[in-house]
Amino acid sequence: MKVAYKTINLPFRYPFTISKGTKTHQPSLIVQLEFRGHVGYGEAPAITYYNIPVEKMAADLEQKKMFVEKFAFTDPERYWHYLHHLYPQNNFLVCALDIAAWDMYGKLRQQPLYKLWGLDMQQAPATDYTIGIDTIEKMVAKMQEKPWPIYKIKLGTDQDIEIVTALRKHTNAILRVDANAAWTVDEALEKLPALKELGVEFVEQPLAKDDWEGMKRLYNESPLPLIADESCVLEGDVQKCHGHFHGINIKLTKCSGITPARRMIANARSLGMKVMVGSMNESTVGSAAIAHLNPLLDYVDMDGPLLLAEDIATGLQFDNGKVTCSDAPGLGIAIKDATLFQ
Repeated sequence: MKVAYKTINLPFRYPFTISKGTKTHQPSLIVQLEFRGHVGYGEAPAITYYNIPVEKMAADLEQKKMFVEKFAFTDPERYWHYLHHLYPQNNFLVCALDIAAWDMYGKLRQQPLYKLWGLDMQQAPATDYTIGIDTIEKMVAKMQEKPWPIYKIKLGTDQDIEIVTALRKHTNAILRVDANAAWTVDEALEKLPALKELGVEFVEQPLAKDDWEGMKRLYNESPLPLIADESCVLEGDVQKCHGHFHGINIKLTKCSGITPARRMIANARSLGMKVMVGSMNESTVGSAAIAHLNPLLDYVDMDGPLLLAEDIATGLQFDNGKVTCSDAPGLGIAIKDATLFQ
C-alpha cells in the first residue's frame, strides 16, 4: 500500500462565523491510499479549537508513513483499529485515512459504499444549509440568496431571538439552531420556548460541552429536542449523552472516521436517540463519506461543498436539499486536479 497527502486551504463563499470565531478559508488534509491498482481518497478538515492543524496531521503522517503503508490491507475496519493504535492522539488523521480506506475498499469490491452496507438512498434525509452568524440583514440576505427547505442557524449572540424572528419572516422552511455551546442554563431556558414559538425544529449544543448537570435540567425542561455536538466526540460519549440530550450529532473527523461513526449510530439507535451527522466544512471528498451514511440518519448537515467557493472533487449533486451520490465504486468521487498529489 502507498500513501500520499496534500494540505489545502479552500476559501469560503462568505466569511464563516460561529460563536467561537470567524474564518475565511477551510484548511484540510487530503490523503490518497493506493493498493493493487485501486486508489482511495479521504479528508480531515482542521478545526482551530481542537488544536490539530493540518501541519500536525501532515507531520504525524510523515513520521509513521512506513507503518501506514506496511499494513496488510483486507478491510477498512481492521485497518481503522491499526491506525487507531498507531495515532492515538490524532483522530483527525485517522479519519482521513479511514475514509480513504473505505473508498479504496469499495473500489476493490466494485460497489458504492451505500450498496456495500445494504442501504437505500431513497431513505436519506435532506441536508440543511448553514447560515453563519452575521448582522441580521446579512443573515436574511444569505438565506434569500440560497432558497432551501432546511436552514441551520448559528447562534450564540445577544440577538439570538431577534435573528430567528427576522429569518422566520422571510421563510417557511424548517429552521434548526446551533448555539455551539454559547448559552448558560438560564439563557437556554429563556430562549428555548421563544424558539419553539418561532417553529424551530431542534437546538444543537446549547451549553458548554461538560455541563452535564445543566444539560440534565434542560433535557427535562426543554420544549424542543436537544442534540449533542461538542458533548459527543468519541464512541464512549454516546452513552454519556443518553438522558442529557435527545440525539447526537456525529462528526466524522472528531470521532476518527466512518468506522467508529457506524458503531456510534448503532449505539445511539439502541438507546432510542436521534442521529445526525454534521459537516466540518469538508469538500466533496469528506462530504461524500457523510452522503453514503445518510440513509442511516434522522438529520444531516453536509453543506460543506455549498459553503466553499472552491471544491477539489466531483461526485455529489445537491438539489433543494436532496443529495445524490454517484453510483461509481467507493465514495463515487473524482479529484478535479490529476496532479494534486504530484
